[in-house]
Amino acid sequence: MRAEQTLTLIKLAHTAIWAIMATAIVAIPIAAMRRRLGLAAWLSALIIAECIVLALNGGRCPLTDLATGFTADRAANFDIFLPLWLAQNNKVVFGSLFVAGELLCAWRWLER
Repeated sequence: MRAEQTLTLIKLAHTAIWAIMATAIVAIPIAAMRRRLGLAAWLSALIIAECIVLALNGGRCPLTDLATGFTADRAANFDIFLPLWLAQNNKVVFGSLFVAGELLCAWRWLER
């Protein structure tokens, strides 16, 4: 398999995983508003597990490290099919949404 094809497969996998995580982050406050705190807890656990993986890898996705072997490109989106602005601000955007969702979950849990 050529380097371009391998990189495309890595980018597809990375984008699919990102989409799952982004969906989970968006779903957390929705679940909390619907008082489905068990679901919100499972989604939160998924995101926390991802945060642990990132932390253990120096703040980078392991797929990013894998992709570096197939291109010299180091743009923020060289390893994922995202617009450059989103790839550059991904952690800030989705980190903020995650914290906001967790605060909403805590509020719903405390009001029970």
